[in-house]
Amino acid sequence: MAPWLPLLSLLGLLLGADPAPPRQAADVQAREAAYPELLGPARFALEMYNRGRAAGTRATLGAVRGRVRRAGQGSLYSLKATLEEPPCNDPTVCQLPVSKKTLLCSFEVLDELGKHMLLRRDCGPVDTKVTDDKNETLSSVLPLLNKEPLPQDFSVRMVSIFKEFVTTYNRTYESKEEAEWRMSVFSNNVMRAQKIQALDRGTAQYGITKFSDLTEEEFRTIYLNPLLRENRGKKMDLAKSIGDSAPPEWDWRNKGAVTQVKDQGMCGSCWAFSVTGNVEGQWFLKRGALLSLSEQELLDCDKVDKACLGGLPSNAYSAIKTLGGLETEDDYSYRGHVQTCSFSSKKARVYINDSVELSQNEQKLVAWLAQNGPISVAINAFGMQFYRRGISHPLRPLCSPWLIDHAVLLVGYGNRSGIPFWAIKNSWGTDWGEEGYYYLHRGSGACGVNTMASSAVVD
Repeated sequence: MAPWLPLLSLLGLLLGADPAPPRQAADVQAREAAYPELLGPARFALEMYNRGRAAGTRATLGAVRGRVRRAGQGSLYSLKATLEEPPCNDPTVCQLPVSKKTLLCSFEVLDELGKHMLLRRDCGPVDTKVTDDKNETLSSVLPLLNKEPLPQDFSVRMVSIFKEFVTTYNRTYESKEEAEWRMSVFSNNVMRAQKIQALDRGTAQYGITKFSDLTEEEFRTIYLNPLLRENRGKKMDLAKSIGDSAPPEWDWRNKGAVTQVKDQGMCGSCWAFSVTGNVEGQWFLKRGALLSLSEQELLDCDKVDKACLGGLPSNAYSAIKTLGGLETEDDYSYRGHVQTCSFSSKKARVYINDSVELSQNEQKLVAWLAQNGPISVAINAFGMQFYRRGISHPLRPLCSPWLIDHAVLLVGYGNRSGIPFWAIKNSWGTDWGEEGYYYLHRGSGACGVNTMASSAVVD
């Protein structure tokens, strides 16, 4: 089987599941839905299709099949349906009488708390010779429904694009089988990125990134932090309120309070980078020196967190206090895996006195950031695997604030073309995003950006 064929079975799914690994059958993890469950979303899609059409010209629903995927409090329905349009006998519309026309449509319907939203509609004619029979099933209307869902040269173009990806990111694979599987994953991810793009309400552009040959599960396991959603960690005192008045825009990068973008590598240590970035900013503001601090010290010496398996900012602040400070990156360099703790209090260049939890009100976070420096936050990393540039604003059910899994650093805020954003320093290197930065919609609680904000305190 050609390595990209598993991709074809995923068309019609909003965010198709990952291809199976080598020697396993490709399997879509979205659940096959029974016809009664699909009827409500299908009727809604039909209503949207017929909106504005006069009586007598409206299409009727034929066969339906599809899948459903749960997302937060919503359900995403990926439907394939036949619609039958009545004959056209109006000489002002059609020059010759046209018999009943059957269309094959792909619909994406979001059902959130009982309210439907049509996210995608793509309809085209099918062979009318086999559709006049009311008992015709969808599979007989279009045998092998996914036979030609993509342009005929798709496979050839995908091979070329994948080869360019391999060259750009210097990829090597252990075997031909591994390379073929990675191309299958890559092809699937190209389609996933396009679907994420179609659903984004901001200006973000999604596409091929250095993570495009990883399955969703691999990416989550290697680069993200599941502990954030499972445990809030040590309870911190609330920061003193400072009001909510602030300048219309602010960027600590322009003020000298932010070090260069770092790279956590294949290690789920984002929590350590988020905290050191915050401490770097706090020390600069209080002591006037910007020092690049050691994340490796936290991986090795914070015995409460789990190093590359994840951690919590609140625990990291406690570890810094208990240890007696942080060494610099130069003295305790990053390795991206756990080593024996070799912290030396004599080499500690920075200390903290305490840590505080910040308000979940985004306007108050804006004011706090402008006055007090960069903020450690945690977010739901939905779509970030394929993020390239622009302001991300995913639908709330897709980027639930209750499913945060990545710690980052707020360094500023502003507006682009009237869209408010947070400027976020990530820890995946400068060859990701906008030179290592991520821009997220501000003011809507997007992806839970306001749910776990904190800062060290330096007296």
